[in-house]
Amino acid sequence: MRSSSLARTLCRFAAVAVTTVSLGGCSLFGINFGMAQLSEKECMMRAMYFESNRSSAEGMLAVGTVVMNRVNDPRYPKSVCGVVGQKNQFAQGVLTRKMTDSGAVLAAQVADQVLRGARHPGVRNAQHFHTAGLRFPYNNMYYVLEAGGNEFYEKRRPGTF
Repeated sequence: MRSSSLARTLCRFAAVAVTTVSLGGCSLFGINFGMAQLSEKECMMRAMYFESNRSSAEGMLAVGTVVMNRVNDPRYPKSVCGVVGQKNQFAQGVLTRKMTDSGAVLAAQVADQVLRGARHPGVRNAQHFHTAGLRFPYNNMYYVLEAGGNEFYEKRRPGTF
């Protein structure tokens, strides 16, 4: 009897632990949310907040434009959260780290604009960016803009401009 009681207790503990871990995944303004509960706006805010170094509305708008360019491309997920949550595409922990400063307020404002259709005109069709100042030997990527501490690139066939 003791072993079955111990087994039940261990099962309850495991269930509580799994539930706690799954619900503690994301935070917005320091409040934890389960990842399934993130809205498109929250995912957009997080991408802009963590990728633009909270430097400027222009930098955030450029990052948001890249996210929307990907959403509109059949090679990528069809939602903002799907795009932002893709493995190895955005800053590590983009959907789980805390947003702790006033940059979150600016990110919320710019996210609203992007989700209502605002785009950075200089980004054009870019779907890729990296920290400004880094150089990679791309033969099919073309620089289009520097904004918010990032350089933005369009993928094109070699020889086309």
